[in-house]
Amino acid sequence: MRPPLPEPDPLLCRDLATDLGAAEFTSAALREAWGESADTAIARGLRSPALRALSERDDALAVLGRLLVLGRPQPLALVDHALPATRADGLSRLGLAAIEDDDVVPSAIVRPQSFVDEHGEGEWWIASDLDEAALGGPLPEDHVLGVGGASLTLASLQLPTPAERGLDIGAGCGIQALRARRNVAHVVATDISERALAFTRLNALLNGVEGIETRAGSLFAPVAGEQYDRVVSNPPFVITPRVEGVPAYEYRDGGLVGDDLVAAFVTQVGPHLAPGGVAQLLGNWETRGGVDGLDRVREWVAASSVPLEAWIVERESLDPLAYAELWVRDGGTLPGTPGFAQLIDAWTIDFAEREVRAIGFGYILLRRPATGEPTLARYERMPQPLPDGGLGRHLADALAAHDALARLNDGELAASLVVVAPDVTEARHQLPGAEAPTLIELRQGAGFGRSLIVDPGLAALVGACDGDLPLGVLIDAIAELLEVDAGDLRADLLPRVRELVFTGFLRFG
Repeated sequence: MRPPLPEPDPLLCRDLATDLGAAEFTSAALREAWGESADTAIARGLRSPALRALSERDDALAVLGRLLVLGRPQPLALVDHALPATRADGLSRLGLAAIEDDDVVPSAIVRPQSFVDEHGEGEWWIASDLDEAALGGPLPEDHVLGVGGASLTLASLQLPTPAERGLDIGAGCGIQALRARRNVAHVVATDISERALAFTRLNALLNGVEGIETRAGSLFAPVAGEQYDRVVSNPPFVITPRVEGVPAYEYRDGGLVGDDLVAAFVTQVGPHLAPGGVAQLLGNWETRGGVDGLDRVREWVAASSVPLEAWIVERESLDPLAYAELWVRDGGTLPGTPGFAQLIDAWTIDFAEREVRAIGFGYILLRRPATGEPTLARYERMPQPLPDGGLGRHLADALAAHDALARLNDGELAASLVVVAPDVTEARHQLPGAEAPTLIELRQGAGFGRSLIVDPGLAALVGACDGDLPLGVLIDAIAELLEVDAGDLRADLLPRVRELVFTGFLRFG
């Protein structure tokens, strides 16, 4: 294991931020400098197109792009010129580079990361360990991951509503803690890796973000006896065989068997949530021994010592071989290289011995009821592509809608005004010449991008929901039009209206 980074010097971090800003070291400027094609290649671990695009340039943006993003050594004089306040010596003292003769050799990557949330557009500089493309081989086991697809997914899931106390478990480079601070007054970030916590502190200083406290330890040990309004975690959930010869990467492997780490989080988080507090995490779960993966997550929630509400979304499911190949590649071991087949065998043998048939991946949202018993329990599979934009606001609106619906009996719901969400469209399919459609479909352009097949009664009600008349009046009118009993139609439609309000097709007017 490598030693932790040096404790980041606040003044040096401020100087580096000044230099990076002066160099216009942004994701947009770098994308323009090396082009869209090269930018796509970088995301796939290929550096050559970007290096070729910058090969004739020695300006500050090009030098810093090669050094800090592409992980290539640069001449000392060029680095000093590109970073006049920090200089190469400052990078070295921050643990981000080493000076070897007349060259500056990167020890870490610093990448600009743009984002958009309800506060507007922003950009952070995020430091992390050199990736496999920069290293030219497999990652060290104590690797601290930068901002990847999973990190961005979880960041976009975070609720955008304000809170006082937040907890980021398994902070890594600190991206979730930074995102949480956009809405949470104080965040405690924990990790078993001192190296990761040093990156978290460095990134907070580099971006001028206060209110992030770091603590070392596993899961909830560093916060024993404490409660939080928000808990977020991109935990090391990757299922890894516990056999010799299989690397145990700290950033993705929690050291437990199968999906036990995610199970431990779900069963233990309850006491650390304040009433009304919400926990959000990504995770894997196994379909094992004939028990469906989502049913196993349901068992974990039921095992919590504090009753919890749950909304679990499975986004994809992989068979054991596909899962093994995904994570062997992720560690930098590729097909045809030494050890690839042996690692695949280790994974598939482990799954076979434990009777694992499939591995699900998705989102877990848990909430401690502010009062009373849990009333929300949703376990669903949604593999469809998601619309552009984060899900955080959608999740927050759904929780608020659930709470509002829980306070209304059917009579009160029938007296309510409801409007169609602006992203909802309707598609009608019918045979040429037919008077009536054979299929009516409601489509959602935001949120989870759901698509629902509805009958004429519900379609008519949704189409009439413009906020002018209460639901009950609309249903009575539709019953008369369809020549059906109004009471029966209310009993049929109101439960489905509740579902449409929760999922965002309809909103209270």
